[in-house]
Amino acid sequence: MTVKKTFPKILWLIISSSIFFIILYFTLFYYTKKAETQVYKDSVEHFDNEIHKLLDLESKPILVAINNDTNWDEFVDFTITKDKVWFDETIGNELAIYDAEYLGSYDAQKNFIMRTSTASIKSLDFIPKPAMDLLYKEGIKKFYLKIPEGIVEVTGAAIHPSNDPLKNKTKASGYFFVVRLINQEFLKNLSHITNSEIQLVGPSYNYSEEKNKISSVVQLKDSQGKIIADLLFQRNFEVYFENTINLLYIIIIAFLVILLMNLIYTRRLVYYPLYLVRRVLLTGNKKAIKLLKESNGEFSYIGNLFEENNNQKMELITAKIKAEESDRLKSSFLANLSHEIRTPMNAINGFTDLIINTDVNEAEKSEYLNVIEKSGKNLVSIIDDLIEMSKIDSNQIAPNYTLVNLESCVNELYETVKVTIQNKDLEFILIKSSMPAEFNIITDEIKLKQVLVNLLTNAIKFTDVGMVTFGYEIDEKNALIHFTVRDTGLGIDEEQHNNIFDRFKRVDSDISIKVGGLGLGLAISKAYVELLGGTITLESKVGEGSTFYVSIPLKYAEMEPITVSSVNNFEITKSDDKLILIAEDDNINFLLFQKMMQNKNYQIIRAVNGKETVEICLNNPSIDLVLMDIKMPIMNGFEAIERIQPVRPNLPIIAQTAYSSSEDKAKILDAGFTDYITKPLSRERLFELLTTYLEKRE
Repeated sequence: MTVKKTFPKILWLIISSSIFFIILYFTLFYYTKKAETQVYKDSVEHFDNEIHKLLDLESKPILVAINNDTNWDEFVDFTITKDKVWFDETIGNELAIYDAEYLGSYDAQKNFIMRTSTASIKSLDFIPKPAMDLLYKEGIKKFYLKIPEGIVEVTGAAIHPSNDPLKNKTKASGYFFVVRLINQEFLKNLSHITNSEIQLVGPSYNYSEEKNKISSVVQLKDSQGKIIADLLFQRNFEVYFENTINLLYIIIIAFLVILLMNLIYTRRLVYYPLYLVRRVLLTGNKKAIKLLKESNGEFSYIGNLFEENNNQKMELITAKIKAEESDRLKSSFLANLSHEIRTPMNAINGFTDLIINTDVNEAEKSEYLNVIEKSGKNLVSIIDDLIEMSKIDSNQIAPNYTLVNLESCVNELYETVKVTIQNKDLEFILIKSSMPAEFNIITDEIKLKQVLVNLLTNAIKFTDVGMVTFGYEIDEKNALIHFTVRDTGLGIDEEQHNNIFDRFKRVDSDISIKVGGLGLGLAISKAYVELLGGTITLESKVGEGSTFYVSIPLKYAEMEPITVSSVNNFEITKSDDKLILIAEDDNINFLLFQKMMQNKNYQIIRAVNGKETVEICLNNPSIDLVLMDIKMPIMNGFEAIERIQPVRPNLPIIAQTAYSSSEDKAKILDAGFTDYITKPLSRERLFELLTTYLEKRE
């Protein structure tokens, strides 16, 4: 009787427990599927937000650049004069800046003026007139077009004078458009930026969602809002839930076998993990996720899923912060660049206008010309820094090791910098080494000098009163040369020490704003020092000055004692009846050569291209010297010298070039040129070369 009464109780217990666990595991299945749906939904949403933000950031440099160009008075003048030379030399060179295939301009009546483009776009005038109408209201607009070459991204802006702060929406001086072709290279670059697979599909394309992929669609609309194509972004989504239902069936089938064990361990194996799942779903608690991962079976898998979801959120947040910081720094750098370029240009244009259009005496004219010359040099310095930083970023800089007389190098540097100190109560001292270098060393002298000049120039800039010292010491034990540049000037706040060598960051203060500059000097110096295998460090306190330490490897050449050469001033001598060939296609540059040498008794003839230069040199043996432009039509300077040298090996040929880096200069000398002069032309440097290769050859 007891057995009969007990059996129904046990059976009831089994049945009720079965029902309980069936409900429990279906609850688990429900939460799992809910988590799957939520995670997938969140991932798609985050992916879609990430794509749109990255696309906005990718377009930001174009918007900044086009805003600057279309608020330019010279551009306004161009829409009236339609000066092709101005457009080719000024706007035509900006294809690389915009990273675009086409730059087009229209006048105020929406008539096409001219364009510059790469070979990938042959079409001339394809911007619809209604798109220009929208620019009255919106100022700058981005849209898409379908042209014979394919689908293109168009960014357009109305052209206004710089003194039109209200951006007159009923009248524009013209229109300017930047066009990028959405080709395989464009999609490849976009795929790299977004870390996703990209397809360019038609607006009617139907795609099916896949569990192991997340997708985002960006509609490409024309200026009237009509969809002309879609960009389909897809990224792998490595989260799978297919095994959940299978495991559920196995658990239900095996339930009767493990019922007793489950009754004992229900709280530990089921209830508590479900409690953790609930905490994670409600609050995203990290500790609950960690405990869930440490649990058994499917709960551990769910814990990994939650952790991956949290990690994706953190990665997105981190990426967003970095993107915003990068965008802020680059925008700040571009704004500073615009300011630094426009400042000397303002002085050049302003004082030139005063000289031309006003009555000024000789003293005032001399003062204005000095300002123009100084501003021109500042502008060249800014451009040189930008080009050098660009080459460093693209790994186009390599050390050019030569034998260097270290003592002579340091003495020459001291004398060169010393003459630049003016109007300052400042002591500039060269500290003699306690153990001077007894032998020549092997290093890149040009880059070493550039580093030291940058450091000394900064020290002098930021020290109005006090002392600037520099020197070196030989560290035989560690095979190093230690250079020290110390000043008693402004000093640098300790919080800025980690940023001082960053290329997009500059320590802003009243003095730094006053002296100007892009703040690239220390970034270039750091890159050069590391290229030479050395290190650069800083010690500084506000109000007490700064000390920069540069260490480079010590490597002696052959052990032959050296003597220190003195630094001599160069004297210009006068020559007459020398025949000089100037190979220059630009009329203004040729006129400048003529005016510089008008007081010398030189005979000057001209060639306007490389081919003509070769013919004149080979057919006129009385030519004494050639000033040859590197960049000429028909045949460039490198091609021309290859044909002249075998026939006239002793003819001095001096390259005139706009390239100023040490690598470019080495390439010029390796090509066989006797010497070089850089643009903008220096009258003193020109006379120095003429004296060296004409007068002193006699």
